[in-house]
Formats: sequence, C-alpha cells, structure tokens
Amino acid sequence: MEKVILVDENDKPVGMLEKLAAHQQGRLHRAVSGFVINNKKELLLQQRALTKYHSPGIWSNTVCSHPRENEPVLQAVSRRLLEEMGMVSMFEEVGTLVYRADFNNGLIENEYDHIFVAKYQGQTINPNINEVQAYCWMNRATLEGEIKQHPERFSPWMQLIIKADYMKKYF
Repeated sequence: MEKVILVDENDKPVGMLEKLAAHQQGRLHRAVSGFVINNKKELLLQQRALTKYHSPGIWSNTVCSHPRENEPVLQAVSRRLLEEMGMVSMFEEVGTLVYRADFNNGLIENEYDHIFVAKYQGQTINPNINEVQAYCWMNRATLEGEIKQHPERFSPWMQLIIKADYMKKYF
C-alpha cells in the first residue's frame, strides 16, 4: 500500500496516509512535479495512462508524484522520472506551489508541490506503459493555446505551475 506524507502549510510532516485515502479526504500532502525542457524551450509532456485511478488520459508535465517516507524530494522526482519516462536527468528545484483541485470522480488533489526543472540532453525516452499513454514536446505558446481551448485535457497543477514567475526563465 503506497502512502503519502501529510504536511502542514509550512511543509512540515504531520503523518502518513494511504495515497487513495489522502486523495479521497483532500488531505494536504507533499508532492513533486518535474519539467524536462529541451534547448528549444519545449516542455516534455506526458499523457497519463488510461489505467491510472487519478486523472487518467490527461496531459501533464513530464513527471509528477509523491515522495516516500524519509525520501528527499529531489530523489523522489528523479526516481519517478526513471519509473515513468525511463530516463535520467539532473533536476534543480525552482519553487513550490500549494494548490487544491477537486475532480468529478470525487478525488481531491491538495498538495504542497515541489517544482523541479531539468535540461533535456538527448537521453532516450522509454515510457512505462502502465504510467504513460503518450508523450510529446510542446512550446509555451502552443501549450497555452491548447489549455485555453481545452483546459479539461490538462492537469490543473501543470496549468498553475507554468504561469509561475519562476518557470518563465526556463519555459
């Protein structure tokens, strides 16, 4: 059973809870979001696998997940990049975002999200079909246009993160 780290508004751990229960109850928990960006300032997007219980089929940033108990956030985002996209990259933490998103299926995303950026350097991308349905590269203007036309096709956290000032330097 996978658990998430429950945190307070300052990201101080206050306990552990099973991942699904945390999303059902809307409890604030620690998360990581990774953005791999190439030299053309295009973001590597992934379409979440249709078999995922949470947000299946939506397009999102390169990788997003939750650290394990006592796992540093940098280690968590790097681990999930390998597990989801089959690649290794050097991330740097660029900011944080606390947000809440309610979904039609009753799940609630309430996260203290640590945001990471990595520069793509030609690594082979080998997505895990249990995690990723598809992937593509997209520049900011195209992504913002797609989100404006069809916001429901994109993760709410990614929509917030790409608007953050700290992301403008990278993407």
